[in-house]
Amino acid sequence: MTIPQTNARIGYFISDDYSVSAGVDHMKYVMKQDQTVKINGYISGSGTPHDGTYNNEDKVLTEDFLTFEHTDGLNYVTIEFSRVDDISRLFGIRNTDTFQVNLTEGLGTGVLYPRSNTKLLNKERYDEFHIAGYGLSAKAGLHLVFFKHFLLVGELKGGYINMYDIRTTNNIADKANQKFFFFETILGIGGIFRF
Repeated sequence: MTIPQTNARIGYFISDDYSVSAGVDHMKYVMKQDQTVKINGYISGSGTPHDGTYNNEDKVLTEDFLTFEHTDGLNYVTIEFSRVDDISRLFGIRNTDTFQVNLTEGLGTGVLYPRSNTKLLNKERYDEFHIAGYGLSAKAGLHLVFFKHFLLVGELKGGYINMYDIRTTNNIADKANQKFFFFETILGIGGIFRF
């Protein structure tokens, strides 16, 4: 895991209880080197000992075979729809002009725009931004609002990512795919302003 992993979001309240927002979750992913995986397919013309046909065989992901990471950003560019409920009265808070506690939950979807850092066989390292797939997510959390304008955010967010078009070399035909679930804890600061 590398740092920083950051999120940025801007939104609009379409009513007192509902908001729509757009943002980026700048997450990280690093493949575990030297792990053993199953491989299917064939490799030819690489000029390496890895050339051959593979039929559900074990393969160690050595550095001369593949290095693979999204450390310059597993960027999940999202649109989210959220509900916000004032639960201050549950804590005995009467003056919400000074302090308010909000419960929030939401659903999101978006595209994955990673900067994948890959080196496959003896090919040149590839390190460019590329739209690689899509994601779906859900979140829930608390927003602590101060003086109706400033907030502290605490959220739990999880989802599914399907990257079916990850570029691995400068050749557009060379690509990988990756599907996984993710979970993140979000701590943040923000502001609420009227237009």
